Amino acid sequence: MAAAAVARPEEPDGSFRRYLERLGALRSQPGAERPDGGRRTELHLLFDQLISESCGPAPAAAPSAQDVCALLVQACQLVHLGQEHLVSKLCQLIHHLLNRFQVMVDEQNLNFLLSYCISALKQCHSWTHVEILQALAALVYNNGPKCQKYLPDLLGKTGLLVQFSDSAQPDVELRRAAVRGMANLCLSVPGQPYLDESYRNVCFQTFLSVLQSSKTSDVDEITFCMLLQNALKGIQSLLNGGKMKLMQTDQIGSLLAVLKKCMFHGLPGLSIEMPAALYPAPLPQYDKRSPAKQEQLEPAAFKQTGNRRKKSKGKQKKGELAEEGREGLGDAGNESVLGADMLKLHLGDVRSSPRAEPGSGAAAGAAVPAGRDPSSSRCAAWKRISSSESEYSDAEGGIQSKVRSYQANVRQGALACFLSTIKSIEKRVLYGYWSAFVPDAPGIGSPQSVSLMTIALKDPSPKTRACALQVLSAILEGSKQFLSVAEDASDHKRAFTPFSVTVASSVRELHRCLLLALVAESSSQTLTQIVKCLANLVSNAPYSRLKPGLLTRVWNQIKPYICHKDVNVRVSSLTLLGAIVSVQAPLPEVQLLLQQPSSAGLSNSGSATPHRWSWDAWRKGLPSEGGTPENPAGCTEPCWLLRLCVSIIVLPREDSCSDSDANLAFPSVYEPCPLRLEALQVLALLVKGYFSLAQSYFLELGEVACRCMEEMDPSIQLHGAKLLEELGTGVLQQYKPDSAVSPEQRVPLSRDDQQILCVTLLLGLNHSENPLVKAAAARALGVYVLFSCLRQDVMFVADTANAILNSLHDKSPNVRAKAAWSLGNLTDTLIINMETMGQRFQEEFSDLLLLKMLRSATEASRDRDKVKSNAVRALGNVLHFLQPYHVANPRFREAIEESLQALISTVESEATMKVRWNACYALGNVFKNPALPLGEAPWTTQAYSALSSVVKSCKNFKVRIKSAMALSVPSRRECYGSSQQFRHIWAALVVALQKSEDTEDFLEFKYSASLRTQICQALLHLLSLARSTDLPLIWESITRDGDAIKSYVLQYLKSGAEENEAGTHTDSCERERVLKGAIEHLGGIEKQLGGKARLRVSVYLEDVLTNHANATELTEA
Repeated sequence: MAAAAVARPEEPDGSFRRYLERLGALRSQPGAERPDGGRRTELHLLFDQLISESCGPAPAAAPSAQDVCALLVQACQLVHLGQEHLVSKLCQLIHHLLNRFQVMVDEQNLNFLLSYCISALKQCHSWTHVEILQALAALVYNNGPKCQKYLPDLLGKTGLLVQFSDSAQPDVELRRAAVRGMANLCLSVPGQPYLDESYRNVCFQTFLSVLQSSKTSDVDEITFCMLLQNALKGIQSLLNGGKMKLMQTDQIGSLLAVLKKCMFHGLPGLSIEMPAALYPAPLPQYDKRSPAKQEQLEPAAFKQTGNRRKKSKGKQKKGELAEEGREGLGDAGNESVLGADMLKLHLGDVRSSPRAEPGSGAAAGAAVPAGRDPSSSRCAAWKRISSSESEYSDAEGGIQSKVRSYQANVRQGALACFLSTIKSIEKRVLYGYWSAFVPDAPGIGSPQSVSLMTIALKDPSPKTRACALQVLSAILEGSKQFLSVAEDASDHKRAFTPFSVTVASSVRELHRCLLLALVAESSSQTLTQIVKCLANLVSNAPYSRLKPGLLTRVWNQIKPYICHKDVNVRVSSLTLLGAIVSVQAPLPEVQLLLQQPSSAGLSNSGSATPHRWSWDAWRKGLPSEGGTPENPAGCTEPCWLLRLCVSIIVLPREDSCSDSDANLAFPSVYEPCPLRLEALQVLALLVKGYFSLAQSYFLELGEVACRCMEEMDPSIQLHGAKLLEELGTGVLQQYKPDSAVSPEQRVPLSRDDQQILCVTLLLGLNHSENPLVKAAAARALGVYVLFSCLRQDVMFVADTANAILNSLHDKSPNVRAKAAWSLGNLTDTLIINMETMGQRFQEEFSDLLLLKMLRSATEASRDRDKVKSNAVRALGNVLHFLQPYHVANPRFREAIEESLQALISTVESEATMKVRWNACYALGNVFKNPALPLGEAPWTTQAYSALSSVVKSCKNFKVRIKSAMALSVPSRRECYGSSQQFRHIWAALVVALQKSEDTEDFLEFKYSASLRTQICQALLHLLSLARSTDLPLIWESITRDGDAIKSYVLQYLKSGAEENEAGTHTDSCERERVLKGAIEHLGGIEKQLGGKARLRVSVYLEDVLTNHANATELTEA
């Protein structure tokens, strides 16, 4: 018995079950439906004990949701609505238990408990309503879809929550509780229906009304802050869960106005007045601040402390904020105020002033896990709030600290809501309000407008600063088109300021403010957000239209942060450097920065370049043959950024571990993986944008890529393969016919051991189980197969083909898309080798592999569009490559027929324009193969019919151009088949010529001239091949449409030298020569036939040529 007694408290839910049994015993007593004084006292004691336990230390094992619901239902059955004290205490119990144990009430019990609370609100006196509303809010939390039948009582025109949350409600606590319940109802549940639009509108207007209200003198600040928080969370839930799209200008303007007002709520030293709504405007608006008031506020604010980043020490009382358990109060973070002297810094001061090593005070912001979204958590976060450093007494200090904490929560809530708002507004609409939230350079004699950067620079809470920067990043993301109008490269001297200069001024001010925030910040989490925001700004700003110097300042300021002790800061710093080298590359300013010695812009030349001596030793250990010059022209030492990235990737870390990964179970000998991955991506961007500089380190970069591909980590393998792809692409760009790089400056293409190793590793990674690695390897193979020294190796081409075909059957769509692109490149090399190496290569290439390629490409042409577009390109190349003995081979015959049908059906399909363009291109390739029975086989008619239909009616003019080109490929009349087939092709081209200006899409109109050029070339080509049996059909067309044809052909002859869709130039003389050739050919046929009726086609063409000659003479005269 003693053992059992000792074990009893250890049982899960033991004490809770005893309370449940006591309630059951009270229910079973006679007369329980009308409890007497004794039973009422027993219920009071029981509820007090339960509430006390729910506020105490957490139990070893929480009670089950089923037991909690059973207890609450039994309690409600025992407490009648006339017993208001018990009703109030019971509602407190519901609120405490559901919050403490995070219980989600099932639908059956929810119906009973909700009915009880709604009846209590209707029948009980007003003094009980706050507790009842708190219970109701806890019940409906994440249970909105189960409350549908109660919505009319709660959110209808005379609904209880609507009445209690009305602006006329004098009791603020009651109003706050009602708004909280309404906000909890607005929470969405995945996979469940959301609130009807009418209820959503009611809630939105209620929340908006709350946020627009002002605090009266009889309301304490903390209660008002909690009211604002609940309204902000309600709007955020509507925007996130309800996928609410803000479309109306007044609705958007009203919401943005209250959000801007709440963003600055309680910010020390700042007091702004906002109108009821903001409106789209190119200039800052509505900054109503009293200068006198401002001067009074700022000194008082800055007296509180000399350092806003001091660490908090005070402890909050336990359970002090428990009442807000489900409101998800944000964390105010560490409270302090920015020194006034820091605000006076300018960019020049920042660069010249001595400063401590970055991140020296980063521990102040370490409360929030690095990389975590500061506004994402809904759960309550309890923090220590400092009062020990205040100038007030202990009691006053505690209150002041608590008030500041709640005010910071409001600001964070407003910023989190703003983030959701940005996702609910079209970007083009959002940028109409740019000037209301993004800083602009202040005018002469006027203060700077308040903006998100005001919070980032002045707010005492690091979490709030991080939130503001997160919002600014969201605004900047995708702003490239809007910012592209910015222009200040030339000094403007006009009576007005152009919009382009205004936007440019805003971009410059953003750079200045973010760099100020960078040097002023010590919280690692906020520092990461600043750098990410800078990266977003750099990625979208039009530096080619701005005066140079902005990127230089960013570059010099970010260099020291590469050595920051927080890994997230280091990663984001590399991201920023990657943005600099990728934006509008190559930029002259960035080219100069990359060629600077590593010590430029640093107070300590070695501080930002780790592993300096290790790099030199590592580099000396690499093979030197086949390399390029040691350094680019004008460089006295290696590129700082390239050396940094290589060191991070391949060299062991210098310190044992940093603060951000000290908790890893198995710390790596290398730098943390996110840092290495970011360095790899920066290297790839550097190679892509500035290959002329990177090629000086070609051997090193190849070695880095090989080492990465040999590692076990799939993410390292992936980016190693991508780096190798960029290296290969850069080399191929140098060997293009139109390349401006002189032969002696190009990377040599001779085969060496490193090249063989790279290709071998790529072939191995093509069998990786990780789809991303496999896709990257497949794409890189598609680059290297174009190398002249590799494509001529039949064994390498065969190995690559087998690897690519393996990936083409992968279950991942991304892998198949990359493999199809590489297969298209590989089949391009087959055609190049056929033309340059002749019969030898064709005979050495495996027939079995060729058949496998044909079948795989045919199968891939039925895949999704991203795969199909390159699969049809590969089909056209393979069909062009086939030799007569292939065509005659019975094993090939069926595969050829299937592939041709696949091409024809793709041309006729409703696939994307890129797919159809490639299909037309492929058919043109097919027509070039003399081994195929073009003009005799049944598929010929289908192919010509498909191309004729496209050239007449396709909406995309580029597809029409490619189909007209394909129709003009066959070089012999026999290839066009019968006279009837020839007539259909001719008629289709004439109709296409007449419809060459008919389009619903204005963007297509710019291709109409190229389309007419291509159709005229096709018509002249047909005329130069026509037989005598074709002439009556041609003359019939000329008789009907001769004037239109004549005008277009004259325009074609007159248009002079221009580049057609194929990229070849044809001048007027060449076009005249083709026309004369057609006249001569037709004249010879007509002469043989005899009879005046047969001479009219050539006469018609001679008339066209004469008119062109006369027009040319008049122009020259």
